[in-house]
Amino acid sequence: MADGEKLFNLLDEPWILVRKNSGETAEVSLLDALIHAHEYDALAGELPTQDVAILRLLLAVLYTVFTRYNADGSEREDVPDFDDMVDMWKEVWDSGYLPEQPIREYLGKWHELFWLFHPERPFYQANSAKMGTEYTAAKLNGEISESSNKVRLFTKRTGMVKKELTFSEGARWLLYLNGYDDTSSKPKGKDLPSPGAGWLGKLGLIWAAGANLYETLMLNLSFPDGASDEWYENQPIWERDVYPDKERVKIPLPTNPAELYTLQSRRILLIHNRNLVIGYKLLGGDFFDREGAFSEQMTIWRPIYERKEIVGYQPKRHDSTKQLWREFSSIAVGSENKMPGIVTWQAFLRENELIPEEKLCRFDITSVQYGDKDFFVDDVFSDSITFNIDILTKTGVIYRSLIETEIARCDKFADVLKSLASDLIKASGGDPTALGAYAKEQYYYRIDGELRRWIASVSPSQSDTEINESRESWRNRNKQIALELGSELIHKMSSDAFVGREIKDKKGSKEVKYHYSIPEAEIRFIHNIKHIDD
Repeated sequence: MADGEKLFNLLDEPWILVRKNSGETAEVSLLDALIHAHEYDALAGELPTQDVAILRLLLAVLYTVFTRYNADGSEREDVPDFDDMVDMWKEVWDSGYLPEQPIREYLGKWHELFWLFHPERPFYQANSAKMGTEYTAAKLNGEISESSNKVRLFTKRTGMVKKELTFSEGARWLLYLNGYDDTSSKPKGKDLPSPGAGWLGKLGLIWAAGANLYETLMLNLSFPDGASDEWYENQPIWERDVYPDKERVKIPLPTNPAELYTLQSRRILLIHNRNLVIGYKLLGGDFFDREGAFSEQMTIWRPIYERKEIVGYQPKRHDSTKQLWREFSSIAVGSENKMPGIVTWQAFLRENELIPEEKLCRFDITSVQYGDKDFFVDDVFSDSITFNIDILTKTGVIYRSLIETEIARCDKFADVLKSLASDLIKASGGDPTALGAYAKEQYYYRIDGELRRWIASVSPSQSDTEINESRESWRNRNKQIALELGSELIHKMSSDAFVGREIKDKKGSKEVKYHYSIPEAEIRFIHNIKHIDD
């Protein structure tokens, strides 16, 4: 293949992995993924982090189409406003599929800029990256992600296979890399700022999951009430007259979703040989301040404090050691928290009866876990939470509070078990930290399934009696699980722990002698369990 040849157009060639309604997995083109979205259950890439990177690309196309065209395919005469967008959203939602004509019309105009390999404008790439750090395909592949000096011992691909990717694989991992790249690459220029990890790697990503790909796209196509006019003037990256190519550039916060969802966090240039991607070159790309980046709809937020006062918010990365339901207050409640934009949008849809009552909504999350100041990707994890859509409405406040209360009680049970583990280790000798962490981890693991089912069952349509009976049943089961785990911890101790030991513990500024034994630890444990609601 000669240099400068146009190869693999993403609008025509199959490269997006989807799961069909039949359960089979298939590769489809970008155009097919949109037009036939109602025929696919979901995106089905190699990793959930890859899927959400592709989801955002599809959403960028839809944001642009929705704000430029009417559902019948005719072009809008003026920039739409919030009411226009809600009307079109409802029209498309009621139809059950995405409008084919405007999607084809729009993408047809930009067909030339969707070539994966192109002499001047390769898709999602920059020719300036030729001067960047070179990597093999093994690092591009997020499933194995290794560098020349950090080799993975256990991977899904070995030998030459991991050193090369098909064009379709290369396209998928290109989007992943742009969103999640680590901080290991070195700048070529001098005195340049650090962009940090890719934008998606900085987020606590969250999105609404529908019954099929079409629903997922529609539920995440949010139009915030009160957004500036710029929100409706979408410009994805391929519409730029000049592709961004400078290294490590701090830019203003994108003000429209299509621009944000196609942000070029890295300057990348794929390297191919015959029909295979064998590597890439990379430089740092665009970045902006995280604080107050509220045009980002798909993240959980955390408050920023100064002198105990909230002065702002920034994206909150997910904790891989926590089940998502433990972050319920960050998603759906929060006196001190800011709801993710995508959750606020679901609440709007339900409040305005654009989606049916009693609908179970599911929110998915995924994230990469970085190591050593984001220098490398250590792991990828995902989770989800399902609950009744009506608890997001104004009438659902008391039900959100009910769920939050029960989750807070779970944290109390976990702390009581941790305290028991600490007492037992002190009675037998040893470091209480490890057993305490194990006790909490086991407790959360054992209640996980039953608590998720209870959360999903909470509904404003239930009577007070039904709510109370359901909660009481859950509480009894929760207490039983905690007592059973406590009993297991006690029976794991050696016989010496029955007699116990006297050790010095700090009480304020003084050291006081305490005696620890299994009987004493068990008495304290039972007492603490009984008084969990005090």
